[in-house]
Amino acid sequence: MRRVELERPAGGVLLGYDTGPTGRADELVVFWHGGTPNTGEPPGPLLGAAGALGLRLLGADRPGYGGTSRDPDADVADVVPDVLAVADAVGVTRFAVLGHSGGGPRALACAALAPDRILAAVAVSSPAPPDADGLDRFAGMAPGIAAEQRAVAAGRTALAAHLARDEFDERAFTADDRAALQGRWSWFGPNVAAATPPGSQGQADDLLAAGRDWGFDPRTTRVPVLLVHGGADRMVPAAHSAWLAARIPGAELRVVPEAGHLSVLLDVDRLLADLRRLAERATA
Repeated sequence: MRRVELERPAGGVLLGYDTGPTGRADELVVFWHGGTPNTGEPPGPLLGAAGALGLRLLGADRPGYGGTSRDPDADVADVVPDVLAVADAVGVTRFAVLGHSGGGPRALACAALAPDRILAAVAVSSPAPPDADGLDRFAGMAPGIAAEQRAVAAGRTALAAHLARDEFDERAFTADDRAALQGRWSWFGPNVAAATPPGSQGQADDLLAAGRDWGFDPRTTRVPVLLVHGGADRMVPAAHSAWLAARIPGAELRVVPEAGHLSVLLDVDRLLADLRRLAERATA
């Protein structure tokens, strides 16, 4: 994994990641957007499937995570210049985006705001925007996660107090989620630790960015989009992706009935194959 350190367009340092060219004529570049909190390093569980499909993976730490400077006032749309800066630095013109959880809105931002560069987007377990009309965003959400989201809405002081208690609600995870964390997706543990060293405020910044106006309207998206969600997700209920799919022109929605927030990622081969399918449709 090559690390690419750049000057962030908005100021400070931006750390990007690149698995490097595949050498295949049909290479597809995919920019990974991790959840909250994650670094931007493309996950180990994706690498094998990506190689088999001829995918080159890119990523970048969002502000306050890993090696990227903080930006306490950032919104979701502010990720787009960072993504394009990394792509430009490694010589990539057009590419697809894949986001999970808190990375879902960032993938959608790229699709909406950079249609000349983005071929297609897949957003997995994505929340809807905070002003989503007609959506009961807390219905089906684990109580502790709902409390965190209410703290986000109340502002930085309330959120800092909530995060300081470090009371993650385990009811947000299904048994399959926990099994994934112990198995194929054990990658999450050390990656979360790398994103949030002691004293870091990156997680609060990231939550607050997603909790304010996103800086774009999903309805303006004109590239192929697939939304994938676990039907048993209690961290971000599947109604969030349904809301997005109803408003993004031409979007596909796939709800995996028994899957949770993390276990929906277990079928990475299908997710990446879907992304290639959408990208090829766009180029055709």
